[in-house]
Amino acid sequence: QSIQGTHMRKLLALAAGALALAGLALAAFDRPAWSQAARTIRVVITVPPGGSIDILFRLLADQIGSTRGQTIIVESRPGAGGVIAAEAVARAAPDGNTLLSNNNGVIISSILRKVNYDPQTSFEPICYLVSTPQIVVVNSASPYRTLAELLDAARAKPGELSIASVGPNTTQHIGIERLKRLAKTDLTYVPFQGGAATANALIGAHVTAAVLNWSEVGEHVIAGKARALATMALQRIESLPDLPTVSESGYRGFETDVWFG
Repeated sequence: QSIQGTHMRKLLALAAGALALAGLALAAFDRPAWSQAARTIRVVITVPPGGSIDILFRLLADQIGSTRGQTIIVESRPGAGGVIAAEAVARAAPDGNTLLSNNNGVIISSILRKVNYDPQTSFEPICYLVSTPQIVVVNSASPYRTLAELLDAARAKPGELSIASVGPNTTQHIGIERLKRLAKTDLTYVPFQGGAATANALIGAHVTAAVLNWSEVGEHVIAGKARALATMALQRIESLPDLPTVSESGYRGFETDVWFG
């Protein structure tokens, strides 16, 4: 079994447990509303098809549908750091039939740009699902084998090397900009609509490096198509215990994680 598949099953187990608890809480609070099992629930996600969160929510939709008899439709509305999806859900009727796959980016975008929603008043939080570590990776043919080597090369050739992620205005984008500032280096930032597109650009050697969810790039690392340089999580990840953190690589206290709810 691939590590990506194992990681996704762990994500699913955690998320399913969280949703089960949320269901019990809502049932206790408003039993008549929650018992409308015949209604169709629409989940609007902020990423394009193929990414880890897209897969996660489609697995959840299948599992909830088979166990509760609930019809759940997953609708992808990527772009603008989650703003397009968030605004669509904010405009929806407040009947509980439209849900948003919320994440850090929805909050960040509301601070950095003018949006037609308020993250604190436009939505009703239901539950926290999962968090996922971010990995700094390069193509397997890259000459860089450590984070220090990548950053040193970027300093020697300002603006010539590139680093990609889903973005802009996402957690990954802000993590990259913070790392660049701390390292006093200039990597050209290249945004993509989703993790799958970012991974494809990395494997195709269209960018020098990328920051991706482990669940999106882990299979490529194991297959030898990509090389992991560091994790942006504060602790080392279980799947790659020998992979150092950015904090261990000379930037003490550095942490960038993505959460979903």
